[in-house]
Amino acid sequence: MPTPSRRRHDRPDEPDTTTQRRRATIHDVADHAGVSIGTVSRALNDRRGVHPDTRRRVLASAAALAYDPDKAARELSNRRAVDIALSVAHGYRRLTPFFGLFLQHLAERLATEGLQVREVASGSDGLPVRDADAFVLLDAHPDDPRIEHLTRLGRAFVLVGHAQDVRCVAADDEAGGRIAAEHLLRLGHVDTVHLTADLHAQAFADRAHGFASAFDAAGAGQVTTIVADDASTLGGYRAMRAHLERGARPGAVFAATDELAIGCLTAAADLGLRVPSDLSVVGFDDLPEIGARLTTVRQDIDLLARETVTLLHEALAGAAVRAVRLPVTLVSRGTTAERRTR
Repeated sequence: MPTPSRRRHDRPDEPDTTTQRRRATIHDVADHAGVSIGTVSRALNDRRGVHPDTRRRVLASAAALAYDPDKAARELSNRRAVDIALSVAHGYRRLTPFFGLFLQHLAERLATEGLQVREVASGSDGLPVRDADAFVLLDAHPDDPRIEHLTRLGRAFVLVGHAQDVRCVAADDEAGGRIAAEHLLRLGHVDTVHLTADLHAQAFADRAHGFASAFDAAGAGQVTTIVADDASTLGGYRAMRAHLERGARPGAVFAATDELAIGCLTAAADLGLRVPSDLSVVGFDDLPEIGARLTTVRQDIDLLARETVTLLHEALAGAAVRAVRLPVTLVSRGTTAERRTR
């Protein structure tokens, strides 16, 4: 599968004259040759999958810019396969559709580079239980000890999330929460519930903040937040059923994941509520099959994996640290409708 070309909007534009004032980076070679960073890496390391004309163009660009890849990264790539670890935070719930889909896309993208990824758990101290050449960190959360630990060891890593001065990539979760709120507000809903799980997790906290801030900005009152004890369909079902059995009758629910949303739908059905006429429901992720009938906020998980691999290449090549925030979109299906007058 061809690797898409770089998009300049993922990082600030730089004047062409900067290559004369600093050491050229893999970014510069990719832009000069009109190819992706992955293609530059394969061409310079004489790997398969690069057309001879493309290889010559990359080599010519590298020579013109006096590009010299980070010596340690180059020797590592030439000596043996890079050992890449997918590090999951301690207590992270792995058996989820999102985790499986992200791992699948990540493995497929790395396979095109002749690389493999292995999952690595974290111990009770929050640190990976084994070392590797490069890491992908899942389940970003405040004060994540893996970041300081890997930085101190000098390991290349990419955080799936966001943090200051860290190479990272994430969906714009806060914007996703805001988009969900604006959709429900347009439909006239003011009595709403946000169904979520562990708000210590960065993604859930960002989605909750975006949702609540949109209601605050609209002067539409406060959002009732329900925190499920488990970010699963069953967890969503238990939390939402308990809320409804106490007599609550919100007009709409924004669930922090499609799994939680499905649990909400099931709880509503069991209590005789019709979706969307009695209750509008919005999910998050747009997961295959699970989210197929939901109005949901879509994040592109394949793009997330693709950008992760690009950042891994940059880390191994000694490129400057940068952060990538991926856009999200609302997919309107059949689980939301205008508020009914009661």
